[in-house]
Amino acid sequence: MGTARAGEFRRDAVRIALTRGLSRRQIADDLGIGMSTPNKWITTHGDTDVVSNEDREPALENDRLRREKRILREERDILEKATQFVASLKP
Repeated sequence: MGTARAGEFRRDAVRIALTRGLSRRQIADDLGIGMSTPNKWITTHGDTDVVSNEDREPALENDRLRREKRILREERDILEKATQFVASLKP
């Protein structure tokens, strides 16, 4: 009985990790498990039917949008610094 619940807990953790878009650190903290544990579970259970295709597609789109957002923020920060530098050169 304990093993079945442990397996269910792992599958639920993988489903949460793949669909909610939380970082591995957030998942580990929320579930009270070690930092590397979510990665191990995702590697083990990630290719099974833990997450339906309906749930996986929005999660993949969220990941893509988060990467794009991060890149855009980095570009914005660089442009802000360049603007400040150019403004400081004017007499």
